Amino acid sequence: MVVSGSGGLLGKEFVLVCRERGAVVIEADIKNDRSGLLYPLDITSESSITNVIDGVVNEFGRLDGWVNSAYPRTSDWGLPLDEIPFDSWRKNVDMHLNGYFLCSQIAIRQMIKQGFGSLLQLASIYGVVGPDFSVYKDTNMTMPAAYSAIKGGLVNMTRYLAAYCGPHGVRVNTISPGGILDNQPLSFQEAYNSKVPMRRMGRPQDIAGVVAFLLSDDAGYITGQNIIVDGGWTAI
Repeated sequence: MVVSGSGGLLGKEFVLVCRERGAVVIEADIKNDRSGLLYPLDITSESSITNVIDGVVNEFGRLDGWVNSAYPRTSDWGLPLDEIPFDSWRKNVDMHLNGYFLCSQIAIRQMIKQGFGSLLQLASIYGVVGPDFSVYKDTNMTMPAAYSAIKGGLVNMTRYLAAYCGPHGVRVNTISPGGILDNQPLSFQEAYNSKVPMRRMGRPQDIAGVVAFLLSDDAGYITGQNIIVDGGWTAI
């Protein structure tokens, strides 16, 4: 299996947990500067994606799984709505949403050819519900507008891909995490925790176990689903 964005906060944990559970995991990221990173990957480049998949198939004879977890974004990511240049919006949608589509398309070609495979997309609770801007009060943080469009698009793209791929034995699912603890300001953490039923932010390992499960044969009859892992945020 391949984890794109393997050098990120979540991607690193996906690699670790899947390996602990016996999977052969190929790390793929745009930054090829870490020990153990086997394949440099630019998810906006068709040739880069094809090189990774061809390399995996040549080495192992098949592509069992693919995880879309890369997080490309522009340097001005996170501007308030009324300050977002349209070109920035367009670039972010192109890199992230369209990059995930391109990875999915090329990976699925191989999976259909071999008659099996599992593809996962990383979306977000903010692809399902609107943001609560009150949790960002008194911080320099916000919820980027393009993020909602991208993650909402991924959720429904998964349904399309699952319907298309099902007859070929290929499964496609989405995981939508809630907020993940990552050194955010204490005021944000406290505001967020007060609104989530489990009273804490998520941790990478909370998401990684779900990734490992959905890639495994134990999830062999699960496809087209958006699994929300958010401590109950979207339940209330």
